[in-house]
Amino acid sequence: MINSPTKKESPAIERPPVVAVMGHIDHGKSKLLDYIRHTNVVENESGGITQHTSAYEVSHQERKITFLDTPGHAAFTAMRDRGARIADLAILVVSAEEGVKPQTLEALESIKTQKIPFVVAINKIDKPEADPTKTRQGLAENGVFVEGYGGNVPCAEISALTGAGVNELLDLLLLAAEMEELTGKASSPATGFVLESHLDPRSGNTATLIVKDGTLRLGDFLVIGRAVTKIKQLNDFRRQPAPALTFSAPAEIFGFSDLPPVGAPFRAFADKSEATAFAATAAGPEKSNSVLPPPAEGAIVIPLIVKTDVAGTLEAVLKELAKLTVEQTALELIGAGVGAITENDVQTLSAFPRAKIIGFRVKTDKGALALAEKTGVVIKTSDVIYQLSEWLEAELQAVAPQQITEEILGRAKILKTFGRTKDKQIVGATVVSGVITAGRSCKIIRRETEIGRGRIIGLQVQKIKVSEVGGNDQFGAEIEARAEIAIGDYLEIFTANVK
Repeated sequence: MINSPTKKESPAIERPPVVAVMGHIDHGKSKLLDYIRHTNVVENESGGITQHTSAYEVSHQERKITFLDTPGHAAFTAMRDRGARIADLAILVVSAEEGVKPQTLEALESIKTQKIPFVVAINKIDKPEADPTKTRQGLAENGVFVEGYGGNVPCAEISALTGAGVNELLDLLLLAAEMEELTGKASSPATGFVLESHLDPRSGNTATLIVKDGTLRLGDFLVIGRAVTKIKQLNDFRRQPAPALTFSAPAEIFGFSDLPPVGAPFRAFADKSEATAFAATAAGPEKSNSVLPPPAEGAIVIPLIVKTDVAGTLEAVLKELAKLTVEQTALELIGAGVGAITENDVQTLSAFPRAKIIGFRVKTDKGALALAEKTGVVIKTSDVIYQLSEWLEAELQAVAPQQITEEILGRAKILKTFGRTKDKQIVGATVVSGVITAGRSCKIIRRETEIGRGRIIGLQVQKIKVSEVGGNDQFGAEIEARAEIAIGDYLEIFTANVK
């Protein structure tokens, strides 16, 4: 928890709630926000998946609400958890068609871990297969008892497509916010959290902040960890310049020397010396645990650089790649960062065999493309995270050593030998087990030791040519093998399977 600086304290007043919108992929989280703010974000999302944690401010009944749109895909668990930690309330969106799904439960776990109140929105009630009662039952089976179904969790049936029930949902949110008695002091210097950070081609290192208390002003000195930055430009959630932003508002700040770590708390000061003194006592930023495991000894390695558009998605991509396991292979992370794929990235990997660069929602500089073609470094970009992980898994499988397994199909004992011409030998034998088939490879076994390998060219039973022999039949065979076959040896017929 962040303590406000000790200055003249103004009376605490009601502040707008910060609400995380959470749930399973494609259950309508972004469509709900789309309807609420009357814009269209869903159509611009790659693969129909929200890939960022975005913040929006809306007005309902002349009261403000800040919404956080959190990703539903499993790869974005850390971003979803962070959204729940920063929020005051949550909406758990559940489809009336599909009911409770895996990411519904993951979102619920995030809500419970952060101990924040939540409202259930049963969405897609306009669909023919909608069954809100069954959805309530599914929620109850997972420990969520909504009002009218044995519990006290507020619930609204909605259609994010038509807007049915959305106003009632917003009413429930404002009621829940009143119950929480959320307050702030507008005259205090701002405190809050870093929601997201990225490298803007024109403005440099940029961060989206959520102000949880106080007022953030142009010219303030911002402390994040041990870094101090003067606010020279302050934008609201619409990316419009603002002289000041108060509690619960999203804010966009530019000009950081390094990308601020996502989820980190911030604190604003009007005086630079106070900010510097506070920063000197602050803990350094938390290090991400989303790194790839070191390659095992003897593994075939693919050297890798990962570039993404924002810090939060870099964290998500690395976490997803850490799940990839192909035997006797490994990804070795040479570098990771935010921003376009550059010539320097390619140069870094140019001396490595099998080198790859993957980019998530980023562009590739022309110089990087030209150098990659010259050096053989492979660049792969995508706007959908699982496409990158699937591609890298295929690349690992392509370099993995082939595993050859041998299946014994039949065994025969040599009874007679009838001479040899170069590598071809005529023998008489009896089937011990399985089937002996012409054209198959065979092992020559002497006293349980393999002395050579060969191939059965042809088979005869009572001087009649056959393709295979089974049971306990005796037969004649022409064998192609360098090792000389002797009476008492065994032939093992086998097939090799490559995995």
